[in-house]
Amino acid sequence: MRVRRAGAVDAPALADLRVRWTEELRGAVDDPTFAERFDAWFARESDRRVAWLAEADGAPVGMLNVMLFERMPRPGAPTSHWGYVANVYVVPERRDAGVGGRLMAAVTAFADETDLVRLVLSPTARSVSLYERAGFTGDHDLLVRGRTH
Repeated sequence: MRVRRAGAVDAPALADLRVRWTEELRGAVDDPTFAERFDAWFARESDRRVAWLAEADGAPVGMLNVMLFERMPRPGAPTSHWGYVANVYVVPERRDAGVGGRLMAAVTAFADETDLVRLVLSPTARSVSLYERAGFTGDHDLLVRGRTH
């Protein structure tokens, strides 16, 4: 099993994982335009998102991406960046086998190497322990506003 940064050539594999994820949650979806919309989204987002792909025996088994934000500059302080970890998914047959941990190791190493001031994410109940093992805590000062309608 290996985890690597994903590029434009990997958009179809990422799109397929997104389909699997959606079908796992909602059942089969007939969307003939999805692949085209995904490719366009991936191309648009590539300047501010970094994606990783986990593969086992040459097949995609997991993914995640981090959206990069640049903080507004302050006089006398260097510009800093932070990241929002999103779209973390591992196929059901590979869960609890270290794939998620390897994906998180890749994104946290990237954050350390690129000097991100923080990584933020929105966990599901099932994923909290994965993120805690990767060093995330609930001890923060972030407030969230959900949908109001």
